[in-house]
Amino acid sequence: MRVLVTGASGMLGRAVADTLAARGDTVTVLQRRPSGVPYREVLGDVADPAAVSEAVAGQDAVVHLAAKVDVVGPWEDYRRTNIDGTRTLVEAARAGSVTRFVQVSSPSVAHAGSSLAGVGAGPADPERARGNYARSKAAAELIALGTDGDELTVTAVRPHLVWGPGDTQLIGRILERARSGRLPVLGRGTSLVDTTYVTNAADAIVAALDRADVARGQALVVTNGEPRPIGELIADICRAGGAPPPRLRIPARLAWAAGAAVEGAMAVSASVPGLPEITEPPLTRFLAEQLSTAHWFDQRHTREVLDWTPAVSLDEGLRILAAAHSADG
Repeated sequence: MRVLVTGASGMLGRAVADTLAARGDTVTVLQRRPSGVPYREVLGDVADPAAVSEAVAGQDAVVHLAAKVDVVGPWEDYRRTNIDGTRTLVEAARAGSVTRFVQVSSPSVAHAGSSLAGVGAGPADPERARGNYARSKAAAELIALGTDGDELTVTAVRPHLVWGPGDTQLIGRILERARSGRLPVLGRGTSLVDTTYVTNAADAIVAALDRADVARGQALVVTNGEPRPIGELIADICRAGGAPPPRLRIPARLAWAAGAAVEGAMAVSASVPGLPEITEPPLTRFLAEQLSTAHWFDQRHTREVLDWTPAVSLDEGLRILAAAHSADG
């Protein structure tokens, strides 16, 4: 196939592009700036109709990963990239030769703050999702799935907590905070959390392209299917990355209250001229919830629909991560 991949400068987007190319597909990437990937590159923004039309022209399929994923930021930035960008892309796909569209979403679109234990992919809910990222991704998923039809099949894939060597979002932040002594365990650290090794997530996304006739119109959560207590998981990641496991423990309610206070300080810093703006908060209510509640998902339906199973186990991924950090010195 000829496949357009957006967001290929990120870890997962690059893994998807490499997986497609390795099996013989022709890959085009849409990037805001040159990324150095060895594929045809169209430079532009996903919310720019002209750039999107150029990138989509002649393509058979689209995998849409580009998104604003920061923990904090103005709603307008999330709306433009995640909502307007998705709408622009699906409209161009419908107008062109594209017949298959995979929207890469997030389980957070159906998370209202309570524990998720052994559940499937609930409906995306922009009103109840927590934080600007989750709300905007929920709206984007609904836009994408709403275009599923006879001429364009659309599937939403929700990889959960994707990680691997070179990851700056999850692994990088955990290790940086662990090394500086700013990584606590919230509560007892016993809530079960599942994650997804990066190549497993990429394989599942490619499987969604191949199984478009079966997966169309659906939202599918993708994980390794190996939930582990969050305190244990964080300690394992720290050891793999050569950082000390956290020893500090903070009650979950206290962490939530601290996150609310930090968000209040962020709002003040953003609105008062002369005050330094807080762009990397140590804690937010969303982070407190994510670090103290269970999120693991029943994978039986996903694996049946995609005819896919993870190739890399959690422990094997940790060994790969440790080897990569050892090689980096």
